[in-house]
Parts: sequence; structure tokens; C-alpha cells
Amino acid sequence: MNRMTALSIIVVFVLAIVFMGIYAGSSRAAGSPKQLREIRAKETEWIEKALPAEGKAKPEKPRKILVFWRCEGYFHESIPIVNKMLETMGKKTGAFEVVTSDDMSVFEANKLAEYDAIVFNNTTHLDFNEPSQRQAIMDFVKGGKGVIGFHAAIDNFYGWPEAAEMFGGTFDGHPWTAGGTWAIKNVEPEHPLNAAFNKEGFKIKDEIYRVKMLNLRGNSRVLLTLDFDDPATKKARGAKESDRDMPVSWIRNYDKGRVFYCGLGHNNEVFYRPAILQHCLDGIQFALGDLEVDATPVKEGK
Repeated sequence: MNRMTALSIIVVFVLAIVFMGIYAGSSRAAGSPKQLREIRAKETEWIEKALPAEGKAKPEKPRKILVFWRCEGYFHESIPIVNKMLETMGKKTGAFEVVTSDDMSVFEANKLAEYDAIVFNNTTHLDFNEPSQRQAIMDFVKGGKGVIGFHAAIDNFYGWPEAAEMFGGTFDGHPWTAGGTWAIKNVEPEHPLNAAFNKEGFKIKDEIYRVKMLNLRGNSRVLLTLDFDDPATKKARGAKESDRDMPVSWIRNYDKGRVFYCGLGHNNEVFYRPAILQHCLDGIQFALGDLEVDATPVKEGK
């Protein structure tokens, strides 16, 4: 075997490895798997240890939430962790019962009637092309029920402006990547939904989205933002000075209903942190209508 032949074999081998890596990455990103992986005992232990013992409010009646996790775009590996966290949270605190699904047929008025809130758990590229489903969801929340979103919940509704506006915005990139540690600013230290953070900001290793805001500051109460006083956060690759006011978590009233969105949740470890889970529980209880808090919008610069 001469040197040229050996070199050619090496080049082909390297290209094959690269191709397989690209293929594996693209297939992983392309929609939901047929079945979610089983949660390991250690992961369950970490979740249970981090969960609060009870909610701040006693439910007015037994609550049931639909946790929807279908992906048409990128599939987040944290989806089964969030499902497990919510199931365990509901059982431990008695605040709600959880039903999980990735079946789009659940979004019909007669099926949604049994739920008090819908959770979009890292869903991606959902547009809801059936008019009846769009109407059912809007009637659901406007009629007094709740909508909750974790992380990729705003990576949806690009062809449905009303739903995108309801959430407050859409995904517009993520200069703050999952492998970095970023600073989160507690812009509402006195707000009940931020009580878990002891009036302080915090740092977290997670992917943080840039949000293309759709009147978000005009209709929502922003609770957490990125902290651009932190050098690493400000200098993240692709970050812009215009990102200085970048909401991470917020709530809003929507007609008679309520919306809670938390942008954290790309990495599994986010849901092993007690303060984050308390914040999530408080936000869910707000969305359910059991925890009354001020959702009045506050403009940037408070």
C-alpha cells in the first residue's frame, strides 16, 4: 500500500465519521422519539430532594394539568426530566394531577375541558394548523384557565401570531449556550413568585434564549432577566448590547386566564435546584388561579 492510498483511506474514514456524526445529530434534533427514556432512580432522588413539601396556596378544587411534550423540531433531552418533575411535584404537594401526552388530538374543546392548565414542555415548531384546535386553546385560556411554558415553549407558533403574542415572544437564537454559566438578574425581588431566590440573582449553567418580544414588556410582568452586569453573560458569543433587557421568566393575565413562562430548562440539572422548582411551583399555581399575585406589567428600567 503506497502513501497516497493510505492517505485516501484515512480521509474517507474521517469523512465517514463526520458524516455519521452529522446524521446522528440531525436525526436527534428532528422531532420526538417514539418513546421517552426511563428516568433513573438517582434522577428521581435528585428531583424529590429539590422539591418543596407543599404549595403556597391550597387549590380551590382538585386540579389537573396536561403536560404536552411533542416536538416537530429540536428534541430536548430534558423533556422526560420535566415530565417526571411535574408528576412528582403534583403528587408531593397535592397542588395538581398530571397527564402527559404528545398526541395532537388532545387539543379539542371536549378533551381540554377536563384540564385546568396546559404545560408546553420544551415543545418545538408546533403551529396548530387545525382551526378547531387553535380555537379550543384560545377559548381554554381566555375562559379562565392556565397556560405554562418551559424553555422551548416559545420555539413554536411561528405561523400562529395570536398564540405567539399570548406567550409574549418567540425564540430568536441562543448566544448563551448550554455549556456556559450565565448570570440571572432578579428584577422583582419582592414578588411572591421570586421569594425562593431570597431577593438575590443567581448563576446557572443552562441555555438561555434570546426572545423576540411581542409586546412582552407591555403585557407581562417580567420576573427574571439576564444580568448584563456579569462580564461572561455580556460577552457571550453572539450577544448584543440590545440584549441587555432579555426576559427569562414572566407571568401575565390573558383575558380571564393566566400565562407563566420560565425560559430555564435545557439542561437536566436545572430541575435539581430547590429554588428553581419553588419558582416553577409558584408560577404553576398562579397559572391555575390558586395563587393570586400581581401580574401588572412593569416597563424596562424599573
